[in-house]
Amino acid sequence: MAKGNGCLAAAMVGGVILVLVLVFGLAFMGVYNRLVGLDESCSRAWADVETVLQRRFDLIPNLVNTVKGYASHERELLEEVTRLRSQWGAAREPAARQQTAGLLEGALGRLMVVVENYPDLKANQNFIALQDELAGTENRISVERRRFNEAVQRYNTAIRRFPASIVAGLRGFDRRTPFEAAPEAQAAPAVSF
Repeated sequence: MAKGNGCLAAAMVGGVILVLVLVFGLAFMGVYNRLVGLDESCSRAWADVETVLQRRFDLIPNLVNTVKGYASHERELLEEVTRLRSQWGAAREPAARQQTAGLLEGALGRLMVVVENYPDLKANQNFIALQDELAGTENRISVERRRFNEAVQRYNTAIRRFPASIVAGLRGFDRRTPFEAAPEAQAAPAVSF
């Protein structure tokens, strides 16, 4: 009889251990799947930022060529905009693209200030249409960056909370960097005539 009770007790302990392993395994899977979803949300949000940055990238040559006809002595600024556009197109890492996008914003801001001195250019229908397209694109960039930063904040918060922090550490979920404007973007464009 003692032998039968010992087997029954061992079976019950084994069953409890099996249930605990299953519960922890399912919890681990649930946390892991949530972190994967948040990570993918960050990737999608960054892809959305890249899409509108690409739109800006595509508009810049038309804008530069239109301004060139009116403001030929602003060659340095036009060359800087063109150089930064090429630099952005060549960048492959998100951090490099973020930095170049900030520099490009500053150069485009200075370009718009220069345009103020050319009334004929400001009245040109092609330029007005391009300026409107660029303004709309800049607004979209701002919205997508905000969405990206929100996704990064949700993800970074999730990987730091317990017990997800354990799963994140075990499975290699690292903090993501939110979009930050380049330091040059803090200063207003300075243009001298």
